[in-house]
Amino acid sequence: MLTLFKARNIVNQALQRARELNVSVSVAVCDTSGRLIALNQMDGSMGWEVDRSSMGKAVAAAITGRPSERLFEQFAAGVPRLPACNNVVPPRGLRGGLPVVEAGIIQGGCGVSGALTPEQDEECARAGIAAAAAPGTEQAVATYSDRSSFSISTAMHHPKTLLKREPDHHVIGVTLSSSIVAGKRI
Repeated sequence: MLTLFKARNIVNQALQRARELNVSVSVAVCDTSGRLIALNQMDGSMGWEVDRSSMGKAVAAAITGRPSERLFEQFAAGVPRLPACNNVVPPRGLRGGLPVVEAGIIQGGCGVSGALTPEQDEECARAGIAAAAAPGTEQAVATYSDRSSFSISTAMHHPKTLLKREPDHHVIGVTLSSSIVAGKRI
């Protein structure tokens, strides 16, 4: 499953690669239905169109399981467009989006836009995805001080995350690996 934590790791590593290349980009990560999980833009990125392009590339890679520039091959082969595409940023058949695959299963897509070349966009996406595949990238427990307020508010709505206030007033989030929460199978 492509969690918020993994998606943020992908974004952070893609941004790190962009800094190494001395380019300003926008990075988006979505699930297989094209629903956005994480988005971040660097200072100096070129605005809304770059953001939308990164999202569209992520959607294209996620729904096809191929690099985003191969989107039109999928449609030309007669594969119907997923109905979920009507509810998200339209997929873009431009280079810079790659599928996120774990254990041979497509988990989503990462799209990058704003670099000087499409090859640099794709290089940043590849670096981000490689970081998510590294062992030990899933976080088990974090204190409030380790998370931003957005993470806490998002975690409160995540079905596999329990939040507990400790006596010292720290909030601890625990991501469960089991499939049962509060006596219900999820």
